Amino acid sequence: MEGAKGNLHFFEMDLLDKDSIAAAIKGCAGVFHLACPNIIGQVKDPEKEILEPAIQGTVNVLKAAKEAGVERVVATSSISAIIPSPNWPSDKIKNEDCWTDLDYCKQKGLYYPIAKTLAEKAGWDFAKETGFDVVMINPGTALGPLIPPRINSSMAVLVSVLKGDKETYEDFFMGMAHFKDIAMAHILGFENKKASGRHLCVEGIRHYGDFVAKVAELYPQYNVAKLPKDTQPGLLRAKDASKKLIDLGLEFTPIDQIITDAVESLKSLGYV
Repeated sequence: MEGAKGNLHFFEMDLLDKDSIAAAIKGCAGVFHLACPNIIGQVKDPEKEILEPAIQGTVNVLKAAKEAGVERVVATSSISAIIPSPNWPSDKIKNEDCWTDLDYCKQKGLYYPIAKTLAEKAGWDFAKETGFDVVMINPGTALGPLIPPRINSSMAVLVSVLKGDKETYEDFFMGMAHFKDIAMAHILGFENKKASGRHLCVEGIRHYGDFVAKVAELYPQYNVAKLPKDTQPGLLRAKDASKKLIDLGLEFTPIDQIITDAVESLKSLGYV
């Protein structure tokens, strides 16, 4: 990557090892905390595999950052800390005031939303107790050109769409955002002193059925399944739902471009 030779340093770090976090954070003015386990498929030990690294990991990073004199931490939360929220008023567009219903998630064994919600709440508790400056970004399904050699869970979902998968992700979808827009949301969250609280990060609130229909429209040569229009019960669609980020200066990439960038990347890497 451009400028990486002189400016990019790598540290091995374990979210449950405070010393390894402190070594990486030393001398930093800002910290972006993105890491969280996201396991596709069955989870054998949710406490150890997902909950502990997500929740305790967030607290450990915030503590280390505060001790190192960091000005602000921007942490990656998720729409999974906003949905599923079946008791949210049906006539109100979901926004940053909306929180995932933990009882609903426990009943259905949805460990990722539980982890993201509890991790974010732990972050806010820490900020409240200590006065430390924390900003949260809540991205939707993250799509775009892949840089790392491994595919991320959101892009794996797109692969399955192109292969005709009929899953509707009822409890996991409320919109998408381009990788570069999510990255810019974090930068704005750090650099803009006006940024505070949670920031929904999607190009629009959509149903998963809208996303799949758009993929089929743009790529008719693939065997994309036909899904119902409404795949997320009670979710109201909204165009400029991420108003807080738009007000900070973020211009979201339109849906056609997000999907095109993502699919072309998957094609070039041989995933589809």
